[in-house]
Amino acid sequence: MYEQLGMFLEYKHRLAALMGPAKAQEVVSNAVILITCGGNDFVNNYFLTPVAPRREQYTLPDFCGYVMSEYKKHLLALYGLGARRIVVTGTGPLGCIPAELAFYGSMNGECADEPQEAAKMFNPKLFDLVDELNRDIGEDVFISANAFSLKMDMIEKPEQYGFKTSKVACCGQGMYNGLGMCTEMSNLCSNRDEYVFWDPYHPTEKALRIMVKKLMDASTDHIRPMNLSTMMAVDAVAAADRAIY
Repeated sequence: MYEQLGMFLEYKHRLAALMGPAKAQEVVSNAVILITCGGNDFVNNYFLTPVAPRREQYTLPDFCGYVMSEYKKHLLALYGLGARRIVVTGTGPLGCIPAELAFYGSMNGECADEPQEAAKMFNPKLFDLVDELNRDIGEDVFISANAFSLKMDMIEKPEQYGFKTSKVACCGQGMYNGLGMCTEMSNLCSNRDEYVFWDPYHPTEKALRIMVKKLMDASTDHIRPMNLSTMMAVDAVAAADRAIY
């Protein structure tokens, strides 16, 4: 993530070279920035193997605290670089992705307990952190989106969203197409819109579109302190006021 922050800073410098520092800052401050936190830290780090180094070093609650302290630095760094609308999503239901179903040998598609517990522990802490940062700053810069609840609904009731399966990935190999990465040698479904997951880790475009559409008008149970429609309306009024003065 430090590398990504460096890329963001480089982007801002390029903007400034093209249009000047003031205009570049205006572009950055008016942009909506999406950052997703937590998934890789657990799936590809803490739970990577049964004896992963981080599992030897930290208990799960302690690891959540460590990750949270790092994310706080990154979120404040984005704010320091001029970002003023930052949508933060936590993890989805990590125990239910095809990669974890395969890794834990799920027999009937039941979600794996350990990564699922991690997601349930991590997300509330992340949302509390977002609230804390907004209080400290004095305005609603950060918006927390509950990716867990939105994805879980699709996983539990795929047919209601027009999906054929929420267990098997469209592209992959092994159990649930959940082993390894999607490559030219992988099994490939004929219609990705019938699948919640594209590969062992990531949702399909259709699933992501459904989630974004829900976040436009969702209640504060799913996104807080406001949904995306309210955010855009507030920002439009603020922009109009600035234009007048």
